[in-house]
Amino acid sequence: MRKLEEFRSGKPGAYPDQSIYAAYTCAEFGLSFSDIDAGTGLVFSVSSATQSRYFGAGRCSWYPQNDATASTLASDKYFAGRILAQAGVAALSGEYFFLHDRHRAHRPAEHEREDALAHFAKLGASAFVKPLTGSRGDFAQALHDEAALIKYLGDVATYYDAILMQPIVAGNEYRVFLLDDEVLFTARKHPPSVIGDGASTIRNLLTAHNDGLRSRGLSPVTIDPDAAFDGVLPAGERWEIPGRMNLSAGGTMVLEAPPSEAAHALARQAARALGLRVAAIDLFTDIGGDPNAMQVIEVNSNPSIRLLEQSGRGDLILKIWHHTFSATGLL
Repeated sequence: MRKLEEFRSGKPGAYPDQSIYAAYTCAEFGLSFSDIDAGTGLVFSVSSATQSRYFGAGRCSWYPQNDATASTLASDKYFAGRILAQAGVAALSGEYFFLHDRHRAHRPAEHEREDALAHFAKLGASAFVKPLTGSRGDFAQALHDEAALIKYLGDVATYYDAILMQPIVAGNEYRVFLLDDEVLFTARKHPPSVIGDGASTIRNLLTAHNDGLRSRGLSPVTIDPDAAFDGVLPAGERWEIPGRMNLSAGGTMVLEAPPSEAAHALARQAARALGLRVAAIDLFTDIGGDPNAMQVIEVNSNPSIRLLEQSGRGDLILKIWHHTFSATGLL
C-alpha cells in the first residue's frame, strides 16, 4: 500500500483532502482517478472497467451514499434537532432566528432579530449561538450579555441568513464516526489554544491566531479589549481558547473511546433518525459532572476525516472510501 504522503506531496496546500483520499483509494483498489478542473481537485471522476462517476470536493457533498434529503435535513441544525426529538434522541434544544427581512412573509412569527433578544433574556443573557446552516465552527461562540449578542447578529448577518441559539452546556465533547451502524472511530475534542514563545502577549498570539482563521474563511475569536490578555506566556506554555472545538478552527481531536458504550448507542440512534449511512455525531458526555448524562450536539452528514490522516490511520480512510465506491457501484 502506497503511503498517503505520496498523494499529498506536490499538491498545493488548498488541494482538497477528499480528492487526495479518493486518489489514494483508487490506487489501492485498481480504479482510475482523474482531476477534471485544471488541477484544483474540486471536481474529479473515478472510473472502473465498466463505469465512471463524478465526485465533488470543497462545498460539495462528499458521501453520495447519503441521500440528498437526509444530508440537507442534517445540515439544518434546527430541523435535525426536531427530528431527533421526534425520535426520542437526547439532543440539545435550540431556537432559530432570521437575520434579514427578505422572505419574511413566508415564515412563522417569533423568529426575527427582536425575538432573538427576548429569547436570549429568557436564557439568562447567556447562550451558545451559531449559524443555522454553518460548518467548521464558523461564528460558533458563547455570548454572555445583550451588547455582545447585538454585535454578533450584525457580524454574522454579513454571511448567513439565520442563527440557532442554545443553552450553554458543560461536558466532555466527543465525535462518533459511523458507517451504517458500525462505529468506525471515536475522538475526544479539545479546544484550540495558543502556545507561548516567551516574548509575545496573549493578545498578540490571539491576533495571529485570528489572522489564520480569516485566511481560511472562518470567523475570528472575539478579543475583549478590556480583558487581561497582556501577559506574556512562557515559551511552550499552552493557553486554551474557550468555545468551539472544530479542527478547522484550531481545535484538536484525539482518537479516544468515550467513557461508556452508551455514547455509541446514542450516536447510532441519531444517525438512524436522520437516515444517514455516513455520519459524524458530536455529543456531550458527563454533562454537569453526571457520568450518565449525555446529549447530541449536532449531526454531520459531510464530516471531514483529516484526523485519520494526522493519526496515521490510512486504513480507515481506505475503509470509508471503499464504502463510498461500493455504494456507487464502482467496486
